[in-house]
Amino acid sequence: MEESLTLEQQGVAAQEFLAGLIREFGLDATVEYSEVDEETVQVAAVGDDLGLLVGPRGATLAAVQDLTRTFVQRQSENRTDRILVDVGGYREKRNAALRRFAEGIVAEVKGSGEERALEPMSPADRKVIHDTVNEIDGVETRSDGMEPSRYVVISPV
Repeated sequence: MEESLTLEQQGVAAQEFLAGLIREFGLDATVEYSEVDEETVQVAAVGDDLGLLVGPRGATLAAVQDLTRTFVQRQSENRTDRILVDVGGYREKRNAALRRFAEGIVAEVKGSGEERALEPMSPADRKVIHDTVNEIDGVETRSDGMEPSRYVVISPV
């Protein structure tokens, strides 16, 4: 076992793991990795009929990401960097839908003057909501609750 993996080595390991997982499912996809920033690598699978790996509301994709991250972490004695997994462009589509949803809720909150609690969501989805709302004047966000039922509250300022 290596002492520490570079971000590139983590990307290659994650890419190989995801490609193998996809083959085991009997699916066909191209898997590539890219360095998002100094501490984040994204592994993306592109192909037809990959919905099985996304699952309802991205639940299976979250599990695939956890498996991929665990595989890479086991290759290194030290902490690994952030590893994101995307299948069929799901994350980009999900983020765009969440941004539209947040903007709609902000309009309701501004119109009513009352805060609004959203349904529980994953940390990644909550981050998209927080980031979107924080770009809009007159409202703010906070997260309440405990995992796995943590949720965002949007309030007027």
